[in-house]
Amino acid sequence: MRTTYQSEYGRLHSLFIKKVKDAFIDDIHIDQYWSSLNYLGKPDLRKAIGEYENFEAILKQEGATLHHLPPDSSVNMDSVYCRDAAIATDKGMIICNMGKEARKNEPFAEQKAFEAKDIPILGIIKKPGTIEGGDVAWLDEKTLAVGHTYRTNEEGIRQLKELLAPAGVEVIVAPLPHYKGPSDVFHLMSILSPVDKDLAVVYSPLMPIIFRELLLKKGYRLVEVPENEFDSMGCNVLALAPRLCLMVRGNSKTKSALEKAGCKVIEYEGSEISVKGGGGPTCLTRPLQRYI
Repeated sequence: MRTTYQSEYGRLHSLFIKKVKDAFIDDIHIDQYWSSLNYLGKPDLRKAIGEYENFEAILKQEGATLHHLPPDSSVNMDSVYCRDAAIATDKGMIICNMGKEARKNEPFAEQKAFEAKDIPILGIIKKPGTIEGGDVAWLDEKTLAVGHTYRTNEEGIRQLKELLAPAGVEVIVAPLPHYKGPSDVFHLMSILSPVDKDLAVVYSPLMPIIFRELLLKKGYRLVEVPENEFDSMGCNVLALAPRLCLMVRGNSKTKSALEKAGCKVIEYEGSEISVKGGGGPTCLTRPLQRYI
């Protein structure tokens, strides 16, 4: 067994998280920012802290090494969704340039945290390029899928390809639809969560045909999320290990479909930390190394 940074489904070895109390701060801060950040509702801080403590306890019980991003006055509530500011590769971290203006300081804040842990930096996405970590997913060690969205533009994708080409990584672009427009949180991982080398959770109605066919060609079996479980984050599933899935409670049809596909499913309450901010378990974590 060995480790790699280039996997979405190997057993978690190490990851970064950002405690909700260090991102939401206090009720005054939440009152000031939740609406302008396009949250679906104002998070209840007490409930959010409780939900997050349970979420973190699940990660700990699986034995992964947790690193905590420190409080930082330059970032906001969205920093709890720490996947988005960086991309993990075997050659080092790629520091993103956020498509959401209100999150522009998060990549540098994460870069400081990586450097403090002696984690190398492969490169930095620079303006006018934009890219967010929620728009990228490793299909296998040598294949990275990236969504072309309102948060990740053509120039950002060009820079990403340039950084990964020396490592022999193929970058596959999935052009995503307008859907709810520029203000919505709509990433590639809103409609795709690989949970094993040959199994992925998908929401096909918003998936490009050519990309869906590519997944099938690569041998993926697709677990389809029903329409009434898309907004409740049924498609946002974090693999703690191959076919060991963590998802927001309340998506019973998707959970049942995963179990029929041979998965073990762990649920967490996420109304305050996930649903209101549009960030499920993949968004709440920045995985580093995984065992494969």
